[in-house]
Amino acid sequence: MSETTSGSGPAPAGPRDARAGELAVVDAVVHATPSRAVRGELWASGGRITHVGPCAGAARPAHAEPIPADGAAVVPLLVDSAVRALPDERRGAFDLVPGNPATFAVVKGRVGESRIRQMLVVQPRDLVAVVTAGHVEVRRGRPTRPPGSDGSEGTGRRWHGAWRDPGRDMTQYLLPGGRYTETRQGRPDAWTGSYWVRSDRITYLDDTGFWAFGQLVDGVLHHAGFVLRRHA
Repeated sequence: MSETTSGSGPAPAGPRDARAGELAVVDAVVHATPSRAVRGELWASGGRITHVGPCAGAARPAHAEPIPADGAAVVPLLVDSAVRALPDERRGAFDLVPGNPATFAVVKGRVGESRIRQMLVVQPRDLVAVVTAGHVEVRRGRPTRPPGSDGSEGTGRRWHGAWRDPGRDMTQYLLPGGRYTETRQGRPDAWTGSYWVRSDRITYLDDTGFWAFGQLVDGVLHHAGFVLRRHA
């Protein structure tokens, strides 16, 4: 297991997802934290990260599904407002360090800290992969399963309905069939697209052609600077 650490330290290893196999992202620039990167590989097993950094003589898992990065950036899928909502001792839970969930995006080109923290929006041509809890959700800019299929262990229904950020006058409707629509400043269908959920994460593909991401923390949906709560 790699000794890569962050300022907050790796979280204790949580339960593994037996359905999530072994993965190996190779030839990558891994952002262990939004501000700290290391060249090497990222390995995962059972939905948890097991290695980050150079191989240094360690044997890559023999049966790991490879994700060739070709120098692309591996970035944590975090939302600053979601991180701030957590107690201090949990704020390192989304760093890409051993023991933490294998939840990240592999993005071509350089990715700065502010983009990771504030609004990670990626064009399909630049998105090598999206991995959520060790499951590959997107590969080469394309989803690996149909929208509306339940990747949340039967809990996908908790996402359905209207979510509202009154301070920014935005309501997002997550429809049962895997489609979403947003009303912004009273304008319906301002943004529309498809979405996928797994565990506490949501992955969006807008109809205009970009990927975006969100997270559910204590019943509040955090997405691209919006803080959305259930709306009747």
